[in-house]
Amino acid sequence: MTTSRTDAAPTIPTPATPTEGTATLADTAPKVLSLIAGYMGARTVSMGLRTGLIRRLAAAPATADDLADALGMDPFYVAVWCRAALGAGILERDGEGFRLGDHMATLLLDSTSPAFVGGVFGVAEAPEMFGRFEASLTSGERMWWEDTSPEWIAAVAGTGTPFYTRLVPGGLERVPGLAERLTAGCAVVDTACGAGVGTVRLATTYPRCTVTGVDGDAHSIDRARARIADAGVADRVSLVHSALEDMTLDRPATLVVNNISMHECRDIDRVTQNVRAALEPGGWFVISDFPFPDTDEGLRAVPGRIMSGIQFFEAQIDDQLLPRAAYDELLTRHGFTDLGTASLTPMHALTWGRRS
Repeated sequence: MTTSRTDAAPTIPTPATPTEGTATLADTAPKVLSLIAGYMGARTVSMGLRTGLIRRLAAAPATADDLADALGMDPFYVAVWCRAALGAGILERDGEGFRLGDHMATLLLDSTSPAFVGGVFGVAEAPEMFGRFEASLTSGERMWWEDTSPEWIAAVAGTGTPFYTRLVPGGLERVPGLAERLTAGCAVVDTACGAGVGTVRLATTYPRCTVTGVDGDAHSIDRARARIADAGVADRVSLVHSALEDMTLDRPATLVVNNISMHECRDIDRVTQNVRAALEPGGWFVISDFPFPDTDEGLRAVPGRIMSGIQFFEAQIDDQLLPRAAYDELLTRHGFTDLGTASLTPMHALTWGRRS
């Protein structure tokens, strides 16, 4: 799929002449240099995660020589990495050696923590993020999830895990009246369930509930099926291979959840109609997603800059993240009532409504 474009040669703007009150070169250069420093730091962290250097340091402080000996690496190269990681703020000095900085093990290694961000580094370096976007910048060629690699699917599942960790149960407990229904037992639907991380979490957190995971990607459904079997919850969990635009369910649900995927719907209004049809009267639809900034100031903040990077992949599937308020408009448009919202982190917001 391609977008229309003009073949006319682009007009290159003439640099503006500095005027009184504008920033000097000395004022502006640090902005560019900070981008370079951030790139160097991100590559250093990615390398440390892939090679096991960070995990080894999480076990105990070590000198560069000890690290190299433990992991079978070149001591000189390991020393170079350690200095770079120290400069990036990942490591601290520990006598003659190094240790992980405070909370780094949680942030970079603990996938069960709601604060885990370690998976983002692998996603950022994957070909599907920036490489394919740049290669398709002229053609505008689109793709869909089945066109991505299994490695990409696994990496995205890793980055989506902390969103589910924050959502279940803490985020859902922010929705008035919902926690009681889930504790008592009801039917739950996890739309765009992907590899089944959230589906399993819902089933294990609410053992009296039945859970249905729905996803349009066959590879993801296969991975979800294996995850469900490993978790021992197959007796209460079913899977449906279907695009959300075509979703139909056999029984009404009390809760339909969509975690960081609602913005990817090819026809978001049709999906919302299907969700409403799947809910029992009074049932809840909870959308858990990135709150994309709707101001220039928000774009320049750290969360906005990260979300802007995510947009490079989203564009390739003909999509963009949405401001949180867009979901208020969506749910209102389709007759949902009792709307509410909660901010879980600067990059994670909930929006909910009930079927009237």
